[in-house]
Amino acid sequence: MQQDTQRRAVLGAGAAFIGWQSAVAGQASQPSAVDSDSMTVTLLGTGSPVPVPDRFGMATLVQAGGLNLMFDAGRGCSIRLNQAGVPMGSIDGVFITHFHSDHLNGLPDMWMTGYLNTVYARRRRPLEIIGPRGIARIAASMRDCYADDIRIRMADENVAAASTEIAAHEFDGDGVVFDRNGVRVTAFAVDHGALIKPACGYRIDHGGRSVLLSGDTRFDENLIARGQGVDLLVHEVAVAPVPIQEVGYIKAILDHHTSPEEVGTVFARTRPRLGVFSHIVKLRDETHPPLKDGEIAQRARSHWDGEILVGADLDRFTLTAAGVAVQHFDHARGTYPV
Repeated sequence: MQQDTQRRAVLGAGAAFIGWQSAVAGQASQPSAVDSDSMTVTLLGTGSPVPVPDRFGMATLVQAGGLNLMFDAGRGCSIRLNQAGVPMGSIDGVFITHFHSDHLNGLPDMWMTGYLNTVYARRRRPLEIIGPRGIARIAASMRDCYADDIRIRMADENVAAASTEIAAHEFDGDGVVFDRNGVRVTAFAVDHGALIKPACGYRIDHGGRSVLLSGDTRFDENLIARGQGVDLLVHEVAVAPVPIQEVGYIKAILDHHTSPEEVGTVFARTRPRLGVFSHIVKLRDETHPPLKDGEIAQRARSHWDGEILVGADLDRFTLTAAGVAVQHFDHARGTYPV
């Protein structure tokens, strides 16, 4: 409860957001965007490679135009989809930003669990994966790695062959990479470091609503150009206590990401209705604990006076003409509060 209070307080004064209503206690409701121009964004995982239970690996769900699109597939994304009440078989596309393991290590689980004949899976078609050049090689290697699972489950559990297949779509450079049901996804290059290429972010537009997902990046002018006037901007961040910021391995990580102050500048120049932190890299050592969420928000707010939220796993944002509604998942009850 104290953590929820602290997190809600991160939203600036004057925020007037409402939440979805959950259908049944203990079972998360699914928002529907089929018959409206609304867009729903759920942070499936807000963490980093650090193996902790409260922040799973990077993954974001965008629901619009009757589609379920997932961006990155970090550790635990299958669990979060199930908690959110979204069957893995209902995912219409997985978009990958780059090939660091913490953005991919949940993909085999989500793909293979998705072809089981269970209520939380039941995919009956190939899994579509969209990403920069190289994603087809990764998909083919993944399928080869788990060929025995495919063979056994098809013979023993009558798993459909089509549901085990992967349709990989590659792209080069900036541009529209997906356009279906009025939902347009535009990829754009970001700067995650000289040796970390390709690396991209995504902007999703539908019905006059828009969200930008930064991917992993340093402060980047291309991202700012692509993010002008979006409803929701979800940006990564990396922080460390001052005494250890110049320690070799910590400095190397910080140099590949964006500081809270830099993200504040990004928000100030793009002016989203709501700026949200995800892929929150909190560095520490044996004697210096990680920084708290409130300090991250405070440092960003020194450069922008708009609405800022440090995201948590399963935070849900509903984008409508009226504004951005925010709802926090109740992990104790396993549902979104009424």
